[in-house]
Amino acid sequence: MLYERRGFRFRSSARMLAALVFILLCIQPGHGQTCTEGFAYDRGSRQCLDVDECRSMPDVCRGDMRCVNQNGGYLCLPRNLYNQPFRPETPALPEPLYPDTSLGFPEPFVPDPAGSVEASYPRVRSTAQCILGYSPAEDGSCHDIDECETNTHHCNPTQVCINTEGGYTCSCVEGYWLIGGQCQDIDECRYGYCQQLCANVPGSYSCSCNTGFLLNTDSRTCQDVDECEDEPCSHGCLNSYGSFMCNCDEGFELAVDGITCKDLNECEFSDFLCQHNCVNTPGSFYCLCPPGYYVFEDGRSCEDINECDTGNNTCTTEQVCFNFQGGYTCLDPLQCQPPYIEVGDNQCMCSAENPACRDQPFTILYRHMDLSPGRAVPADIFQMQATTRYPGAFYIFQIKSGNDGREFYMRQTSNVSATLVLSRPISGPREVVLDLEMVTVNNVINFRGSSIIRVTIFVAEHKF
Repeated sequence: MLYERRGFRFRSSARMLAALVFILLCIQPGHGQTCTEGFAYDRGSRQCLDVDECRSMPDVCRGDMRCVNQNGGYLCLPRNLYNQPFRPETPALPEPLYPDTSLGFPEPFVPDPAGSVEASYPRVRSTAQCILGYSPAEDGSCHDIDECETNTHHCNPTQVCINTEGGYTCSCVEGYWLIGGQCQDIDECRYGYCQQLCANVPGSYSCSCNTGFLLNTDSRTCQDVDECEDEPCSHGCLNSYGSFMCNCDEGFELAVDGITCKDLNECEFSDFLCQHNCVNTPGSFYCLCPPGYYVFEDGRSCEDINECDTGNNTCTTEQVCFNFQGGYTCLDPLQCQPPYIEVGDNQCMCSAENPACRDQPFTILYRHMDLSPGRAVPADIFQMQATTRYPGAFYIFQIKSGNDGREFYMRQTSNVSATLVLSRPISGPREVVLDLEMVTVNNVINFRGSSIIRVTIFVAEHKF
């Protein structure tokens, strides 16, 4: 059993080795080998062998032509040339004379003198017989026949005749290649001859460039055109690869044509660009303020002009200039109406000893203030306070007159003070005169009296 196993192993190894050698022999190193036109690769000999077009391409020669295979090509020749047998024109030779040996040799054999006996081999005439594709010359040699020049070739109209020794071959001009005996145009555009655009034409091709590029002198590559050199943009120009881009100065925007610039109306962007009026200018804008205001340092907001400080007013020396938002007014000197008498600046008093003052407020104090119509509500705008306090007395604050529109009310903040509150938005320009009354009540001594602060409020026209 041991011997049989070893023999089995030996036979198995031999079979594997033989199979490996067979596989190696089957591998053809020439696989994928390419040959030139007219030849085909032979795997057995590992060489490029001539292709017999006369067999592989039936009817390759047209008409009364016969296909003659050549190394790497073929020829089409008239069939009658092969029907002419070779007949050398030599004279008939006479029968040679031999001596009669039946009687012995009475005399030696003497041949005829030289020149009187014809040669024992064929003699060629002086005119040479030439093979196909050649013609005899006067000197007896054979000269090649130029079938292309004599127009005796049989190339297709799409082919070009090229003369060869003893024949000719049919080829194609530049830009064509031979396929199935016909010259077909080569589509050069398939091979990327042009950098950008390629147009195939019969026998050639033409390169061109996209917009923004210029064809170089090699007629194949393209170079970028700097369009900005021609100043196509109305403002600024930025060249890019194959194109360009226009930009505009500050305050302008690019039009739909991408070249011209149109003014940018900044005033249409927002109603809050200027505090009052916005005026657009080419490439910019500026703000305007109403009379009585000036444009602040920020160029947008409006500030009141204090005509009383600048002296730009029409008040006399007897009058007092009072400035308010957007204007000013000239206040005449105080004139107290009877039975009131003037007791100080902006104050009139009605004496208790005067019977006419019994039902009148004890004092009237005159005050002036300005108010912007854009002020948020409710807003505290004026404070009123008792300056003299009496034991056992209490105070009542109220608006006695002038609050016809109900825009104001009094809010008592302590026993001796109150605040005037703007309760509703107010519009201007207008002048509001309010009589703010403080009533003093003392039940101990059975006293009731009042004082008035006459507040003149100048409401401005604008909210700033």
